[in-house]
Amino acid sequence: MIKSNKLKIFNDPIYGFIRIPNTLIFSLIEHPYFQRLRRISQMGLSYLVYSGAHHTRFHHAIGCMHLMQQAIQVLRFKDIEITSEEEEGLLIAILLHDIGHGPFSHALEHSLAEGVSHEDISLWFMETLNTKFNGSLTLAIAIFKKEYPKMFLNQLVSSQLDMDRLDYLKRDSFYTGVAEGNLNTERLITMLNVVDGELVVEEKGIYSVEKFLMARRFMYWQVYLHKTGIVAEQLLIHILKRAKFLMSQGKAIECSNALLFFIEYAATKKSFTPEVLDKFAQLDDVDMLSAIKQWQEHPDFVLSQLCQRTINRRLLNIKVKNKPISADKFQKQFEKFKLKYQLTDEETSYFVFSGEIQNTAYNPQKQNINIIRANGKITDVARASDHLNLNALSKTVTKYYMCYPKDAV
Repeated sequence: MIKSNKLKIFNDPIYGFIRIPNTLIFSLIEHPYFQRLRRISQMGLSYLVYSGAHHTRFHHAIGCMHLMQQAIQVLRFKDIEITSEEEEGLLIAILLHDIGHGPFSHALEHSLAEGVSHEDISLWFMETLNTKFNGSLTLAIAIFKKEYPKMFLNQLVSSQLDMDRLDYLKRDSFYTGVAEGNLNTERLITMLNVVDGELVVEEKGIYSVEKFLMARRFMYWQVYLHKTGIVAEQLLIHILKRAKFLMSQGKAIECSNALLFFIEYAATKKSFTPEVLDKFAQLDDVDMLSAIKQWQEHPDFVLSQLCQRTINRRLLNIKVKNKPISADKFQKQFEKFKLKYQLTDEETSYFVFSGEIQNTAYNPQKQNINIIRANGKITDVARASDHLNLNALSKTVTKYYMCYPKDAV
């Protein structure tokens, strides 16, 4: 692999000019694996709710790298040793942390390959790139896998206060226009420090952390778990499920070769060979959107109606409750649609279904956000804060929903 000798500057709408630090990172950005992220929506079908949310995983990855550059600069200023090799490993790890996302990001994460997360695929992409780039990604992979001995380096890439979360909250807030999710990332990063090899936040930054956790909770309820977004995501999942079912029944399904491969082939962790990875690298939002447009005319009633509803934004109705949906209410809607179109129970289940959503803004059992007091004492942020809401944010909130058609087909 020939490395380009060019150094580029990206003009980002959030942070302004972002510098690409060296030729290796520029070459990774230029690679087709990474360029594919330009065609992967950051927020799935959320643009059906927030019309400006058309930004991509490419934007997010470059933004994360920029924040990591800031974090390295801050920690070095505080006499925390980060070697030039570790710096490059950090920047590569955060740049490629989401490279394994498939079409519409989280929406189809477990539909294309059952039991395979985007983190798994990201790691396989990184290992493949490591071979192509003569072992240059070895340290980055160790950081990504949380195997590097300097724990704070791992935490900068993946923790409850990492560069990934800082960027997606600020970026998604910007593109959706939901101002409550906006963060002062510079203030948060400036307050970072390292004690006993672990990432901590200085005491004077505690209110910035509170704002971050509150913003995260708000963004999840109002944006990521917005009821219309949930419906759109479920329709995508059901479209792919129906296409796979029809294929298994010998029915004709026309789409791109890459998408057809994953409709025919039941990919799992064990069967995700390098050849399968190459097929996955050809997949993006365009494949799925093109297929949905084409399948609007499919002779199968279920597939064609699901696709028409998605393309024309005639989504299902959704009721979200704090308690499980009444079985009687669910059955009433189920039978109503079933009888109207003379469908089977299995066919009706694509249009009338229920589920649950969960939101935990902060999990004190999972790699805490630690505050370092002026006296040197380390305290979990939920205990250090005088904000009573932080304890509430540590609890998992579960809500229940039911989806059903609200109009005649």
